[in-house]
Parts: sequence; C-alpha cells; structure tokens
Amino acid sequence: MDFELNDIQKSVQQTFKDFVDRKVMPHAAAIDENAEFPIKLFREVGDLGFFGMRYSDEAGGTNMDVVSYCIAVIELARGSMSLAVACTMQSLMATYFLYRFGDDEIRSHFDAALRGEEIGGICMTEPNAGSDLFAIQTKAIVKEDHFLLSGQKTWVTSAPVADFFTVLAKTDNHEKLSIFFVPTKLDGVHVGKKIDKLGACGSVTSEVSFENVKLQKNYLLGEIGGGTKYLMEILAEIRIMTAALSIGVATAAFVAALQYAKERVQFGKPIGKFQAVKIKLAEMEVQLQTARHYVFYAATLSDKNLPRHKESMIAKLYASECANDICDQASRVLASYGYATDYPVQRYLRDARFTLIGGGTSEILKINIGKELGL
Repeated sequence: MDFELNDIQKSVQQTFKDFVDRKVMPHAAAIDENAEFPIKLFREVGDLGFFGMRYSDEAGGTNMDVVSYCIAVIELARGSMSLAVACTMQSLMATYFLYRFGDDEIRSHFDAALRGEEIGGICMTEPNAGSDLFAIQTKAIVKEDHFLLSGQKTWVTSAPVADFFTVLAKTDNHEKLSIFFVPTKLDGVHVGKKIDKLGACGSVTSEVSFENVKLQKNYLLGEIGGGTKYLMEILAEIRIMTAALSIGVATAAFVAALQYAKERVQFGKPIGKFQAVKIKLAEMEVQLQTARHYVFYAATLSDKNLPRHKESMIAKLYASECANDICDQASRVLASYGYATDYPVQRYLRDARFTLIGGGTSEILKINIGKELGL
C-alpha cells in the first residue's frame, strides 16, 4: 500500500509541525513541571481545526481522513504528550457520541467543543472496572421523565477542567452499557482531586462521582444498552490514535538522542561514531520507521473502510512498545544527562508509559490478537 503523503496531508504536517516548533516545544517542560492544563495552547489547537478533523463539514468539522489526523497527533505528541492527550480526548472520545446522537441542545455543546470553548471528557474506568468494562457499576435509574445517575469513575482525562462528560453506565432494566451526556454543572456531579501521575502531567486527571444526578431523557445518547456497540464504532480509531501518540513521543526521543550523539565528544570524537552507540541509534530508527509505516497502514485501512480490528491492535501494541523502548534507549545514549530534568529525554521516557495503557494494555491486546488468530 502506498504511504506517500498527498498535498493535503503534507500541508497538515507542515501546519502542525510549525505550530509545535514555535508554540508548544518552548513551553513543554513548564506544562509538565506545573502539571496544569495548557488551556491557552489547547484553544490554539482548536483554532487550527484539530478538534473537528474527524467530523463532517456539515457538523462544523473539516472532514479529514484518519491519516491526516494521525499526522497531526504525531506532531502534537512530539511537542508535548500532555497537550496531545488532552486534545485527542477532546477530538474523539469526548465528542463523538454527542455528534452521533445529540439533539440540538447537545449539539450546541458539541459545536462549542469543536471550537475549544468547552472541554469534554469520557467516564469509563471505575475502581473495579478497567479492562473489564462489563464490571461497571455506575447505574442510571429510569424514571418517567428523567434518569437518576449514581456511581464512581476514575482516571477521567480533563475532568478538573471539563464542562461536560459522556458517561458509560448500566440502567436498572438493562445489563448492557448505555451512554449519557452529563454537564458538570448539574447537582450531584463531584470532581475529585487531581491524580498525580508519572507522565503526561499537564493532561489533568481525576476521579468523578455522581450522586443521584438528574438527567433529562434527551441526555441518553443512542439507545439503552447500545453503549458497547457504539464504542466499537471508534475503538479501532482510538487504538490507531494512541499508536500515533506513541510515534510522536518516540520521534522526539530519537531526535534528541541522535543530536546528542553527534555533539557529545568523548575520547576525541562524537560518541555517535562509536559502534555501540551507532548500533543503538540504528535499531531505534528501524523500530520508529517500522512502527510509523504500520500505523499509517492501519489508518489507511480505516480511511478505506476496510477491516482493521486486528490491524489497529497490532499498530497500538507495536508502536507503544517501540516508543517505550526507544525512549529508554535514548535515555541510555544521554547517560547521566538522560536522568537530568534539564534535558527533555526523561520527560519522554515518563510520557511514553501512557501509551501502554490507553487503548488497551499490551497484555489485553496480545490476548485479543490471539483470538483473531483463532486461538
């Protein structure tokens, strides 16, 4: 399959590359150190049209393909994983179900989110429900003219700054999951304190609880019990997007290590001239390029609406594992400086850990790939 970028994709790449180089990278360290949501940059990403890339022109988006979306994600993650995680959450999981099922009231929030004026999050994970979504205990009790939502969610990206959530819950008459639109201003919505994390620190995360939150009937997104089916509509794209995040942080780490190897002189010559370092960098390049090509392959399958369930899992698994290895090897190239906070490689190493979790852990993906092989 041909992976040469077309003119539009090249334009997207250049636009986001320039933005990241000029606006993001000078602030990336501070975003991480302060662990604060980068609201100004977030809104500037909205001005670039990123939040609407995967939505139609009629919906206020720019109707871009998945390859173009991945290109933009790679560039954002190259600059700051914190910013990239917040932006990808907004552009896909937080807004998709509003776009898919929302009425005029809900679509007004969707429109504001595409402009970056409102911030959304998705509430899936619970203290006892992670990979096993069917263990979710959050429940929406069906009343005559409303729902009453109660439960506990955790690891909710952007929760401390969110204006609305999409919430997965069970109803009292259905064991399958349903999806609800929940404005954070409603009585009974409680956002807990931020969760301190190893990496992606500026992508603020917290627990959220719901205590008899009264939801209008139109806040049910889609059919009762349809949540799992609706999630499957974007699951492959979530995994491909997470793979793109992996490529972005791996690229940043590789470039930093390569530049250091060319500049750091020991025993009278740059360390990159020594065979051990040269081999290490060559292996990193092979991993990076192989992962990048497979991610674009999976994205192209998605653009052509071809089967990509297994391919999206392979892309996410391979890219995230490669990213963590590349960031580790980059740290070794820099040796003591790879351990110093004055250099960004330690941040890349910490940020890369996020990609092992989002979109499914490596262990779950391996099991599911095995199932795809008929095992």
